[in-house]
Amino acid sequence: CPRHRLLISGLLVKGIYELWGQGATYDELEKAIRVYPDERKLPYLTPESSFKIIVDSFGKAVSFEEQNAIIKRFTYIPFEGRVNLKKPDHKFFVLETDDYGPQNGLPPVAQKTVFFGRLVGAADRHVVPTYELKSRKYIGPTAMDCEMAFLMANQGLAQPGKLVYDPFVGTGSILVAAAHFGAMTMVCSYRRNKHTAILLLGNVSLIKFFQGADIDIRVVRDGRGPDCNIWSNFEQYKLPEPLCVLRADNNLPPWRPGLKEIFDAIICDPPYGVRAGGRKSGGRKLLKGIIPPYIVPDDKRENHIPSTAPYSLAECVHDLLLLAARMLVIGGRLVFFYPVLRDDDVADAAKFPEHPCFKLVSSCEQILSLRYSRVLLTMVKVEPYTEEVERVGEERHQEFRENHQKWMEEGNLHSAVFSPAEHDGKPKFDKDSKPKYRGKYV
Repeated sequence: CPRHRLLISGLLVKGIYELWGQGATYDELEKAIRVYPDERKLPYLTPESSFKIIVDSFGKAVSFEEQNAIIKRFTYIPFEGRVNLKKPDHKFFVLETDDYGPQNGLPPVAQKTVFFGRLVGAADRHVVPTYELKSRKYIGPTAMDCEMAFLMANQGLAQPGKLVYDPFVGTGSILVAAAHFGAMTMVCSYRRNKHTAILLLGNVSLIKFFQGADIDIRVVRDGRGPDCNIWSNFEQYKLPEPLCVLRADNNLPPWRPGLKEIFDAIICDPPYGVRAGGRKSGGRKLLKGIIPPYIVPDDKRENHIPSTAPYSLAECVHDLLLLAARMLVIGGRLVFFYPVLRDDDVADAAKFPEHPCFKLVSSCEQILSLRYSRVLLTMVKVEPYTEEVERVGEERHQEFRENHQKWMEEGNLHSAVFSPAEHDGKPKFDKDSKPKYRGKYV
């Protein structure tokens, strides 16, 4: 769907301009505009056309009085048409950048530059105010920003007829972004349609839908009440109601044996222990062998909430790559966020997670602070899943885990992000600084 690809890519583009001139000062800008060919300028300066000049800046604020003074500088441009501030035929922009110094880790502007040009086309950003989180009925502390969710869906090539899976669906922000593009959504809440899960797990290859899963049944099923849950988000935007969201564990996926290569894309934001810690099924006593496995009685299954244990980032990423290697079709895409520490050599060392089934085609860093950022990784499946591939993937995982042991285990990333830079002379990743598990995370 080229139109959808162009639309969503435009979220990151403010506009396209025909540059008439630029300079370090307004005097240099005037010289550049005067030498710009008249045959390129005059068609937009005719008496029959209306115009408007807009002043925009990057790195500083420009007052209304300053904007008027800047606009008056352009009297040397032979505008013959009338001014129309509401619906002009042509819009001209004065774009000014200034040396504002480093901010949040971004590189500073080399020098002040002023640009002048005609607006050729502006980005269609109506989806951002329409879907912004502050107006959404049901959100959580880790709900994905709407603009980022649309960009992730774009990276995954989500479109009608595609089967897209989110194994950490939470409040469904990525589901909403996919549904906006017309993708069929299938959500199976235990409360709404418990029989759909049986169909899904028994004959999933015959269905085209967008679906997700999460380990917390309270998020998936209950939300914050009958009128504030995943369903209400779709009703709010008049999107097709989902048919199936599963309560499932990425560490113990529910798919039937032998099922593989059914998803066109897996798009997700794994828990990496900064704002929320990852959890997996089993409980500490069960995983340590203190208590044997148990079966929940039938009369208690509807309201039963299984025990869970901490789920380290290393294990989570490994399970995600294993799931994607098995369940994605050839050419399918895996899109997920991966955290990095900006003041450490982790990002420079390499090494993003690897798997023999996948080729990394894109890595886009989102700077969150001076010490911490996350990278949106887009991988394409290029090799089929086999037992030999699984063995090689396990070897690469062990090597990756050893190289990143100091911060990928449970709690270390959280400590590195939120603790002071110095620890009384101790290394930043000192084992004693690791927060202890006390039954819940704050």
